[in-house]
Parts: sequence; structure tokens; C-alpha cells
Amino acid sequence: MAIFPVYWAVVTSFKSETEVIASGIALWPSRINTEAYEHIWTNTNIGIWYINSFVTSALITAGVIVSSAGCAYALSQLDFPGRRLIYVLILACFMVPMQALIINHFVLMAQLKLLNSWAGIILPQLIVPVTIIVYKQFFDNVPREFREAAQMDGAGHFKTLFRIYLPMNWGITSALAIITFIGAWNSFLWPFLAATGEATMTVPVGITQVKDAYGIVYARQMASAVMAGLPVAVLYLIFQRRVTQAIMLSAGVKG
Repeated sequence: MAIFPVYWAVVTSFKSETEVIASGIALWPSRINTEAYEHIWTNTNIGIWYINSFVTSALITAGVIVSSAGCAYALSQLDFPGRRLIYVLILACFMVPMQALIINHFVLMAQLKLLNSWAGIILPQLIVPVTIIVYKQFFDNVPREFREAAQMDGAGHFKTLFRIYLPMNWGITSALAIITFIGAWNSFLWPFLAATGEATMTVPVGITQVKDAYGIVYARQMASAVMAGLPVAVLYLIFQRRVTQAIMLSAGVKG
């Protein structure tokens, strides 16, 4: 039953608008109609929206992975004043949903004049405490002798992190990267507030602009939804095992 809404959206996108609003339920279009997809490709900025989504999602993923791994390495392997307090504060971040910080983020980005830009969309989404905690749990299991041996060979902390700790935990890194990319691609609320012009909109925000002078055209709405979800659906099918692993790890940390 979970697949039926997806099936219905795909089928509806290939119907004519007359057939969509007709009475009764047709589980298959009487004739394959690609007008909805042709309209979206030729009359909207979906190409730009795809580029915006890909660039922002990729940069968010890279930023989250690098910053989380560095923070987790410091909390796991280094001794410095306030280390436990910082970790407790990171754990406490689970109690504050991002929606509660939307106003603060919006005011800050407005003051920095970063609204309606890639930077304004990306920066607030770099805060993902769960990746820090997951990384810390894995780094805790790496013997400190590896770090000490690397330091004896003249390696600094950055080189030790990227040459030893991340390669030893490549599986979890790839899993977290995939789930972060999918989450960033599907993100709607913050990009909806931060991107006010079509030139900077991401796909989930841009498809809300698909409308007609006569009101909602359901076939086009379904076609735009299918096109928005297609890249992450393909990514999930290719890396399903990694995505499932990351979700289980995240759920285990939150639980």
C-alpha cells in the first residue's frame, strides 16, 4: 500500500487534465500524455532548480561530513577543558528542532545579507548534531595507539583524521553522506524562506511555482512532484543498504 501514492502520482502525470478531473477512478491513462512534462521543461526554470538543489545539497553534505568528523575527532581523541560540557550541549541539541530556530536563522541571514543566495540556503543546514555523535561513537572504538603512532611520524591532527580515522570508518562516512544529501535535497521549509527568487530556488521549492492562470493543473503538479523526487529515488535504490544503515544508526543514537 505504501507504493500506491507514488504509482498514482506517476499515472496521473501521464493523463490529460480532462481525464484527471473526470469522475471515477482510472488506474491507467487511456492514452499516454506527456504534455505535463513538456510544459514543465519548457515553461519553468526546473533546470536551474536542479542545479541549485544539486550544488547546495552537495556543499551541505561536504560541510556536514567534514565539520562533524572534525568535531567528533576532537571530542573523542583530544583532552581539553570543557570537552564533556560541549558534548552534553551537542546532545541537548536534539531537544531543539530546527523549526524552532527558523526565525533566528532568518534574522541572522538577513543581517548578513545572505538571503536569496546559495550561502543563505546552505549555512543554517550545516548544523546536524546526530552526525557528530555517530562519528564520535565510531572514533571512540579506534585505539589511541594509531593516533600516537601517526604523531610520532610527524602527522598533525588534520592528517591523522583524514588519513587514519576517516578511512577506517569509510562505511559510516558514505552512509552519513548519502542520508545527508537526500535530506538536503528534500529540505523545503528553510529553502522556501531563504530563496525568494526563482533563480535561487531548489526543486522542492520551485515546484510550488508550477501553476496555471486558470488554477491548479493536477497533471502538471504530479509531473513536477515526480521530477522532484526522481533523483533521490534513484540515489536511494542504488545505495539502499547504506541509507538503511545510516537511518538505523541515527535512530539508535536518538533512542
